[in-house]
Amino acid sequence: MAEKVMADTLLDVDGIETCYGLSQVLFGLSLSIKPGEMVSLMGRNGMGKTTTIRSIMGLTPARAGTIRFAGAEVRQLPSYRIAKLGVGLVPEGRQIFPNLTVRENLVAAAADRFGSSNPWTLAAIYVMFPRLAERASNMGNQLSGGEQQMLAIGRALMTNPKLLILDEATEGLAPLIREEIWNCLSLLKSRGQSILVVDKNVDHLARICDRHYIIERGKTVWSGTSVALMAEPDLQHKYLGI
Repeated sequence: MAEKVMADTLLDVDGIETCYGLSQVLFGLSLSIKPGEMVSLMGRNGMGKTTTIRSIMGLTPARAGTIRFAGAEVRQLPSYRIAKLGVGLVPEGRQIFPNLTVRENLVAAAADRFGSSNPWTLAAIYVMFPRLAERASNMGNQLSGGEQQMLAIGRALMTNPKLLILDEATEGLAPLIREEIWNCLSLLKSRGQSILVVDKNVDHLARICDRHYIIERGKTVWSGTSVALMAEPDLQHKYLGI
């Protein structure tokens, strides 16, 4: 039975502990994502959301616990190997290449390692984000914040990932651009893309995510469905400050 559960889980994070030097941030945090699921990670600022993502990606390795992706233990692997296994990251702050053009940013890490039946290509990214097609020859540092976020998402999708992770998906973006990002995520979910998303917009997250995790001081304090989340306003107030 345990083998079946593992086979049905794309990402399984169990009891991880992560530190920055002597300062411990994560204290036995756990979460999981099944293939095709869209899952949110929520919590107030400074509670460990970005550290969780950095631990999954191997950028700040967890010192304890297990992180299994597609059945393989990845906690002690370097970041580039985790990415090659099929994890695409849209990091907080976008971190696009400022001195490359939009097109160069998109093709820099492009790959289809798993033989996708409908792989992401330049043309497909341009259909999703027409603004990137218009700015294809512009340098990354010439784009607006919203355009940079579209580019960061497009760059991650060009790796044709099994799991897409977005840290602060719509932070600091204008309302119209936010809507465009949410529409993009809804489309990706409809395509069966597995997604882990960090964001503060509970209403949008509840509308499109399958499940949610709330973390407080480096621990998972609640998990459940959108229906359960919206039925507990006291929970949102306690842990999210809403």
